[in-house]
Amino acid sequence: MNRLAAIESLMSEGEKRRLQGIWAPRVVAQPPSNAWMDLCVMPDGEIRHYGRQDGARVYIASRDGGLSWKTVDVEDMSALCAATRCPGGRWIQSYWLAGEGGFQGSEMPLPPAGAEGWQAALSEEGPGGPVRWVKVSDDDIRCPRAPLALSSGRVLVAANGNTFPMSPVVARSDDGGLTWRTTVLEPAPMHEISWPHQGVRWQNGACEATILERRDGSLLLVARTSQDYHYFYESFDGGETWTKPRPTALHGTLTMPTLLRLSSGAALIFFCNTQPLPEVNMDAVWPPLKQSEKEGRGEDVFTNRDASHAAISFDDGRTWRGFREIMLNPLRCAADFRTFGGSDEVLDKSVHQFQAMELPFGKVLLACGQHAACRRLLIFDPQWLLETSREEDLHLGLANLSTQVYYKSVSGNKRTRSGHCAWNRASGAILLPDPDGNYEEALYLQANPDPRLVSPLQGVVWNFPAAKRGEAAIRLRPGGEGLTITLADRWFNPGDPYVGAFSPFQVTLYERECPAESWSECRLTWDGAGCDVLLNDRLLVRLKAACPAPNGLCYLILQSAARPGSGSGSYVKRLSMRALD
Repeated sequence: MNRLAAIESLMSEGEKRRLQGIWAPRVVAQPPSNAWMDLCVMPDGEIRHYGRQDGARVYIASRDGGLSWKTVDVEDMSALCAATRCPGGRWIQSYWLAGEGGFQGSEMPLPPAGAEGWQAALSEEGPGGPVRWVKVSDDDIRCPRAPLALSSGRVLVAANGNTFPMSPVVARSDDGGLTWRTTVLEPAPMHEISWPHQGVRWQNGACEATILERRDGSLLLVARTSQDYHYFYESFDGGETWTKPRPTALHGTLTMPTLLRLSSGAALIFFCNTQPLPEVNMDAVWPPLKQSEKEGRGEDVFTNRDASHAAISFDDGRTWRGFREIMLNPLRCAADFRTFGGSDEVLDKSVHQFQAMELPFGKVLLACGQHAACRRLLIFDPQWLLETSREEDLHLGLANLSTQVYYKSVSGNKRTRSGHCAWNRASGAILLPDPDGNYEEALYLQANPDPRLVSPLQGVVWNFPAAKRGEAAIRLRPGGEGLTITLADRWFNPGDPYVGAFSPFQVTLYERECPAESWSECRLTWDGAGCDVLLNDRLLVRLKAACPAPNGLCYLILQSAARPGSGSGSYVKRLSMRALD
């Protein structure tokens, strides 16, 4: 029985109907560990996610296709935890037995005394069964990803080479994990200081690689980098040799990508289609950073890990569609963001990092996020990515919007308390009574001169299905300071002053251009070359594309336009978008 049939065999008719009814992402559980490689399916169809609860090893189990979960204690610490079942029936997982240990890996069976380095844990019985340990190599690596079984029977494992800067290392086995050979790939280019950066990013080279087997047998490897894009490599000999790294058209900086092949032949990628704030002058940061952090050999702050995305490809990763937010960080506006959740887990409070698997009826189960306060298990239908419109009328409050602004906070890695590379926040745009006095609410944004903030700009960031030709509409009342409207192909921080420099279209509306004390509608209709901006059906301006967006546009960003104190703020009541492709 294949995996999908096994999962379905455990489900009642009612459970099947409920799973079939899921469309948009729906949270179903909080996993007991950060998303990496703790998710697996047993031969009988039970789904497990291993991890820790109150310091003890557990797994949560679902026997209804991921709809509900039960916690199970693990008594045998030497037994296999989550693993990949390979051709022939053997289960394989891979670990680095020193250095970071299981921090960014998975729950690890107790290894034999004296074992060290890159090891594979093999089991004929699977999770819960006895383990045979095999040395993969003496390569100095960290953070191996889950094994991938190719159609040829070969098994691949990607890991991070631990030399500076990191680069992918791919191990391969043709005998079910008993022996291994490795190939070290070139790193992507280093991040260099250029406008608007005043310092270098954390220099990762290329790491946290994910691999897709294409239908012709070639391989696509996508890696995390310090650039504005993920980089990719290709192999045409089963992973023996790889091409040089090249940039993808997928935005992503210092965040993990994850590829998943579906039984339909389509492929999914989970990633953070986000842009961090520019690097600041490291010597001016207070409290001061470590020298290694200033030099890019350590982290300073992550400002792009609050929105995770999914896209779908029907041509083996050559082109992608969707680019939809799969999850927003539930803590994204928390004033105590750094210390929330205590110091037991020194993990980013982020929604980056992913592990995914297919469910019956074409659904997908996704583990997403790191810290316990943020990580989630969710189910969605990949066809949801292909929707061609979206509307937002604020009936769910700010649930579908990013509005966070940052307080000047402690930067850098762990400093005495939990708070790894994080800044405290607040919501910049807020809901206020509709100025019509009808007891409804409207979104209000106005520049804020508070010296405690990193930037006085306030904004709102809204995602929609990516379109190369489309129309967005906004019901609004611009204030005296003006309202800047940007169409972009990635998520930016709501208060980022450089949004317009890296986006195809931007325009600013002012109070004087709109009827007094009434709502107006602004419509932006775009294609690859230009964008018509209409206010109450009157053409204001025809914008030329300032930069290309090969995947189409998928974000509407509204920001206070002027410096603090230059006028009243703006109200926004409704957002909508439709594709014209």
